[in-house]
Amino acid sequence: MEIRVGCSGFSYREWREIFYPEGLPSNKYFEFYAEHFDTVELNTTFYHFPRLTTLQSWYNRAPADFSFIVKAPKDITHIKRMTADARPLTLEFYDRVKEGLQEKLGGILFQLPPSYHFSEERLKDIVQLLDPAFTNFVEFRHSSWWRSEVFEALHQHQLSFCSESYPKLPEDLVITADAAYYRFHGREKLYNSSYSEQFLISIVDGLVSTEVEKAFLVFNNTMSGAALDNARFVQIYLRQLHQ
Repeated sequence: MEIRVGCSGFSYREWREIFYPEGLPSNKYFEFYAEHFDTVELNTTFYHFPRLTTLQSWYNRAPADFSFIVKAPKDITHIKRMTADARPLTLEFYDRVKEGLQEKLGGILFQLPPSYHFSEERLKDIVQLLDPAFTNFVEFRHSSWWRSEVFEALHQHQLSFCSESYPKLPEDLVITADAAYYRFHGREKLYNSSYSEQFLISIVDGLVSTEVEKAFLVFNNTMSGAALDNARFVQIYLRQLHQ
């Protein structure tokens, strides 16, 4: 099993001097980050449809074994809300990230809004819209999606349910495809709170007990040094498991 550990983004003022060395220019942050982690979640693509040249620049700057998770534009998930109207833009996005990131594209994250509650029609929209030729991670923000009907439909279409630790949502590790994803958002204080070693170990152990081919553990509690500390602990624990 291939397990990659990283953070949701990397350019944070809060990380100056606790991670990035004093005097390191911000245009060198990514290269420094990539020396310590083998994956990153690109969130800028949620707000702005990426240019091919921008993606190619990420590709060229990343080490050979690096892997990018790219968040789908909000126009797909929040404006058009995964309906058939989103198909042209989704196809264009697939083509763009595949051409730009090539083999360093680890997967695509589709984050749905909290107002997007479960319905059979919406579930059908999702499985019809997403291309299983790509590694797709679907993150729900409404608790109504934690149900066997959803898990089975995603499994049938080889789409990955994105597990997460987020306030007032289940923290269960859910596996529906050959790839797994877990996002750590900060339980008590969103984007800030740290996780206990016991909780992190439970998620890693749960992953190891499955038959997934690859998994991504991504920390979004980035407003402090919590993401860095938690990610480093998971890296150390994984190395201990392989000794």
